[in-house]
Amino acid sequence: MSCAPGEPCEEGVKRRRALIVLGIMGALFIALSAASFLDSRNQVVPATVSYAGYDAIEGKRVFQAWNCMGCHTIVGNGAYFGPDLTKLYGKVGPAWMEAFLPSAGAWPTSGAVQLQLQNAAVAAEAGVDSIDAYLAKYPAAAERITRRGAHATLMPNLPLSREEIGHLIAFLKYTSSMNTEGWPPKPRVDGLAFAQAAPTSASPQPAPIAAQSAEPASEAARGAAVARDTGCTACHASSTQRLVGPGWGGLYGTEVALADGSKAPADDAYLTESIVAPDAKIVAGFAPHMMPAYGTMLDEGEIAAIVAYIRSLGGEHP
Repeated sequence: MSCAPGEPCEEGVKRRRALIVLGIMGALFIALSAASFLDSRNQVVPATVSYAGYDAIEGKRVFQAWNCMGCHTIVGNGAYFGPDLTKLYGKVGPAWMEAFLPSAGAWPTSGAVQLQLQNAAVAAEAGVDSIDAYLAKYPAAAERITRRGAHATLMPNLPLSREEIGHLIAFLKYTSSMNTEGWPPKPRVDGLAFAQAAPTSASPQPAPIAAQSAEPASEAARGAAVARDTGCTACHASSTQRLVGPGWGGLYGTEVALADGSKAPADDAYLTESIVAPDAKIVAGFAPHMMPAYGTMLDEGEIAAIVAYIRSLGGEHP
């Protein structure tokens, strides 16, 4: 555009202003692009986060492979069918997650969480080694145990491996360490009437495992309750299905192939020893040191009840 003769001409001024603004925007673009290649600016990065030897980057791959964002929100992305997971690790702690993820179809009990604390690596990550101290440090875990412990969830039991669970917890530890500037927001439950929205008191004192359920009508039923309350069903199915450990269905009285090439009868003595000292005889196809010893956690009556429950699930009865 050119100026008409005899009229004020500001075209040159406008052009210079446009070029100056363009130059400023270009400089900002270059500066911001350069800044994006700098270090994390004191923000945590997944490469620096691990959990009990497991990797947060691998955990992100597990999270994506199982499409967890199809139900859950994390760092502002995902769906709202399930709880937001961004800060979950810092709220419930590693022992609760170790108890929940292998058997997500039911909420963990205090016994299941207490069992995970027998693992030195988990206790080290939690910073405590007793269930009382754990529930005091992670009140969100105490709230979940009190309100929902042993009840069914809406989440399926995913066939996660031991490595996948460890990596996934490492990833959630990383997201819990991020500075999200207040995300996720704290939900407001004022005025909601259903039980899950009711406020709870301070961290509860966990009841002994045997007292968490009413006295069952039979020894096998009592064993089923003890197995559920101590988290045994997170690793052992009542059918022949293999989970983390062998299935219990039809096991009693059979010949069990062991890792050393020998065989052992699945009788009362063998099952009792497997509960008290699980590494005494390693089943073929399973790794050692996967199952903690229950001898210090369960008394003789509770162990005998679990054996009676396994016996009731079928098999060759001598």
